[in-house]
Amino acid sequence: MPVTPRATGCRWPAEWERHAATWIAWPHNLRTWPGHFDSIPERFATIIQTLAAYEPVHVLAGGDEVLSQARAMVGHLPAVVLHDIPTNDAWVRDYGPTFLCGPAPGEVSLVDWEYNAWGGKYPPWELDNQVPSRLARQLALRRFAVGVVLEGGSIDGNGQGVVLTTESCLLDPRRNAGMDRAQMEQILREYLCATEVVWLPGGPMAGDDTDGHVDQLARFIDPQRVVVAVADDRRDENYLPLQANVVCLEQRNRTGRAAPLEIIPLPLPQPISIDGQRVPASYCNFYIGNGCVLMPAFDDPADDAARELLQTLFVDREVIPLAARDLIWGLGALHCMTQQQPAA
Repeated sequence: MPVTPRATGCRWPAEWERHAATWIAWPHNLRTWPGHFDSIPERFATIIQTLAAYEPVHVLAGGDEVLSQARAMVGHLPAVVLHDIPTNDAWVRDYGPTFLCGPAPGEVSLVDWEYNAWGGKYPPWELDNQVPSRLARQLALRRFAVGVVLEGGSIDGNGQGVVLTTESCLLDPRRNAGMDRAQMEQILREYLCATEVVWLPGGPMAGDDTDGHVDQLARFIDPQRVVVAVADDRRDENYLPLQANVVCLEQRNRTGRAAPLEIIPLPLPQPISIDGQRVPASYCNFYIGNGCVLMPAFDDPADDAARELLQTLFVDREVIPLAARDLIWGLGALHCMTQQQPAA
């Protein structure tokens, strides 16, 4: 049996714990934002510049053309480091490593999951799947390789062993054929050091192509509080599935087997369609940085209310709305494009 993070005493830290850096991949795949790519590099540059005021940002920009553009747009920023590491796509949350604290005090290691572009939807993905092993070599970090497909946006943790996820994604047969819930929970225990797995039933939001990534649905903001996406309009096709997630968390609290979680509704913006296609816009796709929270804004009246709510929850951080209406045409937003590396 392979030695696992759990056996060596590692811990999966929460996103709000101190970062050494954030990793971002420079956008270059025109097929990710068909017909609307022109604004995307500038959007990434603004996000990187904003985040770099709070912590170092490492940018994957492999190949002469990609590296040249990234260098011209963000390479001058003192907190930005460019890496000539090629990628297929920009959603590093999903194919990047999951960083852990440990095994030794003061050390950081990483989990290298398999990646197949959300169940084989968008080939090629070979370069993306190589990113964790490349980073392990470059950063000289211990690497725990897992022969299991898992995207980073499909899991969220509170730093104390509780993991949120969805069956619709993690048990999708296009990812891990034949794997059942018990087997996946064992993987999460061994490689994320989980003590409890909460399986949300709501499935994917309208327009989502990830089969239900939890970072669009529910997020920990501290060890005992969870914000949960909800739709205010009962006619919205997201209304009932999102309510099912709320009910699931309420039922979990009533079991009494673990400390209750405070459930905080976070309403969606009004439905957004681009070129006739609904996109999965959700304020849950925020990113927690050192001293800041980057919140996707969709040019919607609900933006201000979402920012105000998040600011009351993150009293020690500045909540910064960043335009994401064009980003979400690629079916991802701020959390999808970032991956935190914890401080040792």
